[in-house]
Amino acid sequence: MRDKTQTNSAAPGDRLVRAGAVVFFIGALATLVTVAPLFLGTTPFPTYMFGLSMLMAVGFLMAGAGVLRSVSAGRRQARAGR
Repeated sequence: MRDKTQTNSAAPGDRLVRAGAVVFFIGALATLVTVAPLFLGTTPFPTYMFGLSMLMAVGFLMAGAGVLRSVSAGRRQARAGR
């Protein structure tokens, strides 16, 4: 069994999960930067910063799609192994 499975092999969807995590954290950082002026009493940021906050949701959806892709590939592999 050890010769069939490589420890450094990337499963389908792994890159999508990683990219989704990066986009999610960029969106989380943008959300913190956007909300900070509300608590500090300074002038709020322009409207496009609120759009950048939406990257959090986009990253979450990308990571979820990567997980679903990985699950479907695992199912296909299990069916082929029968």
